[in-house]
Amino acid sequence: MSDVVAEGRQVLPQLQLDNQLCFPLYASSRLITRLYQEHLSPLGLTYPQYIVMMILWEHAPCSIKVVGDRALLNTNTLTPLLKRLEQQGYIHRRRAEQDERVVLVYLSEAGLALQQHCSEIPTTLAAKLGVNAESLRNLKQLLDDILPALSQRLDD
Repeated sequence: MSDVVAEGRQVLPQLQLDNQLCFPLYASSRLITRLYQEHLSPLGLTYPQYIVMMILWEHAPCSIKVVGDRALLNTNTLTPLLKRLEQQGYIHRRRAEQDERVVLVYLSEAGLALQQHCSEIPTTLAAKLGVNAESLRNLKQLLDDILPALSQRLDD
């Protein structure tokens, strides 16, 4: 890492964009989300809604808390998202009989059918990226290793 001089100012190496981990993660996330959106828009889904639907396909019926924890979304973000999915007919919410404070999320028939429509999206996008499968698996493993530590630091 060498110092860079910009218009007579020295830029410290630790503050140079090319030396940051956060920027390629941020930029990659934004660009990948845009690629997903091409496939999700025709289905009437946003990327966060797609994430929630994947959680529900795997775990429904489950509590809103489970969905929020798994998606790393706060209740104030998740509630309007679930409301939109309910208005679209993909889910329905009900209070748990044993504890009315708990709201459970169920998939509707349309929500179950949506899974089939989304089934090819991951493969299609992986092919579009033009990166070999092993590199993608390695990247995912690294991110899976980092994510719990990041989440824990924010919880502390």
